[in-house]
Amino acid sequence: MGEPQVTHAAVIFVAAIITNNILLSDFLGLCSFVAVSKTMRTSFGLGMAVVFVMSCTTPLNYAIYHGVLAANAPLLAADLTHLKLVVFIMVIAGFVQFLEMLIERFSPVLYHNLGIFLPLITVNCAILGASLFMLERGYPFAQTVAYGVGSGLGWALAICLLAGIRQRLQHADIPAPLRGLGITMIVTGLIAIAFLGFSGLARIQ
Repeated sequence: MGEPQVTHAAVIFVAAIITNNILLSDFLGLCSFVAVSKTMRTSFGLGMAVVFVMSCTTPLNYAIYHGVLAANAPLLAADLTHLKLVVFIMVIAGFVQFLEMLIERFSPVLYHNLGIFLPLITVNCAILGASLFMLERGYPFAQTVAYGVGSGLGWALAICLLAGIRQRLQHADIPAPLRGLGITMIVTGLIAIAFLGFSGLARIQ
């Protein structure tokens, strides 16, 4: 039997943005997605923050997992893979803290607008989910980088699309029972269906 075929990094990158969007297909990161997507400025800022954190932490968590936790080094004398959740969250928390300081220093307005949702990137299930999916699907390092960057861009694209639509809906005559969260979830579902229309372009399992 030959070696199992590995999906090309470019296919994974495109699929992670569109057809396998971590938010629209796996429903990860919905809390901040719904709460922050009221204005385009705030949504774009949070989206870029998620792109940065996910692009950096997914490859780094890959390196830590395969280089330390699953290395079975003689000095460790133990299998440490069960610590992956703790280690992954610590890595993510470190990057979020660094990002929070940068935004507070260079964009106080965006820092104020993001509020509690900026430090909550630490426990954003989309960011942690990218690292766990990377392990579950057995991606090599290049594919891991492509998946991390693509997933971050996909999340950012989704929240910016929703923000743009919600701003337009402010001037629409929406039935009272659907205002707020109701119409937001309906629009999110329609965006997800639209993204599925690109399934023939690239899709990963």
